[in-house]
Amino acid sequence: MPHTSSVLHTLRVRPPLVAALASLLLTLCPLPASAAAPRPAPAAPRDYDRTRCGNDSGRVLLTFDDWSYDRVERAAEAGAYLRGRGIRAAFFLINEQASQHPEVARTLRRQGHWVGNHTWSHPHLTGLSEEAARKEIGEGVKSSLFRPPYGDYGPREERIAASLGARVCTWTVDTLDWEGGDGRFPDVATLRARVRNAPAADKRGGVILGHLFSSFPDAVPGIVDDLRAQGYSLCRNTGRTTPVIRDPLRC
Repeated sequence: MPHTSSVLHTLRVRPPLVAALASLLLTLCPLPASAAAPRPAPAAPRDYDRTRCGNDSGRVLLTFDDWSYDRVERAAEAGAYLRGRGIRAAFFLINEQASQHPEVARTLRRQGHWVGNHTWSHPHLTGLSEEAARKEIGEGVKSSLFRPPYGDYGPREERIAASLGARVCTWTVDTLDWEGGDGRFPDVATLRARVRNAPAADKRGGVILGHLFSSFPDAVPGIVDDLRAQGYSLCRNTGRTTPVIRDPLRC
């Protein structure tokens, strides 16, 4: 019988023979299924959450709708304040007004905020014809985020927006800042309380809705303080934005 070292030497100098023997052994005596290398599971498709606008960061996104009719500068002032605190917000502007003041959208994007489409004139889209709804959305601010006025939309409006390169973005916390008697809006303390007392699940990774024409911009400093005191982070301002807003949001 040859010495063991002689056998090993023979195998070492004949690698093709070793590979052939190994292949034959695997064919005759395959490994049990449990020993086989597992295949990676295919990645599950990511579901887009319209109420969170693709925000899966856990941070809170503040949003401002419509227009400040009494003072054009109000949007940029709110944007500057938020940038100073390192916060990125989203502004959904009515283009009937924004198109007359293009510097507003340019300034907001330069400040590091997202600017979204809120149609041309803020109608109830579901009450319009297909052609009229397409015109309203198509003539809105150019953006890949679209917020239907009044949150009034259905499959048709979503399809039209998608065909124009935009996805629907609504909200999880509505401050109802537009609602009030005798033409008056809820005051700052009321708006702060509504956000402070909103369900935690709606705030973490959520989207807060307010308007540029109400008391909401004045309430924002206190809302930010309250959210941070409750342990929430807000979307981070990382510099200039463009009309192309990615999914998931870079919060």
